[in-house]
Amino acid sequence: MTGLMVSMLAFVSGVKEKLTPEKGATATEYSLLVAFIAFAVIGGATIFGNDLSTWFSTLGNTVKGWANK
Repeated sequence: MTGLMVSMLAFVSGVKEKLTPEKGATATEYSLLVAFIAFAVIGGATIFGNDLSTWFSTLGNTVKGWANK
C-alpha cells in the first residue's frame, strides 16, 4: 500500500509541475523568436532588395521595348 501511495504522490507532483504557468520563460522565448525573425527579414530585404529592384527595372524596360515595336 505504501508503494502505491508513493507512486500516486509522484504522479500528482508530476502533474502539478506540468500545470504550473511558465509565463516568464514563454514570453522570453517568444521575444527571442520575434527578434530572430525580424533580423532574418531585415537581412533578406538588404541582400535581395537591390537584386529585386534591378530585376523589376530590367523587366519594365523590356516591356517598354515591346510597346515601342
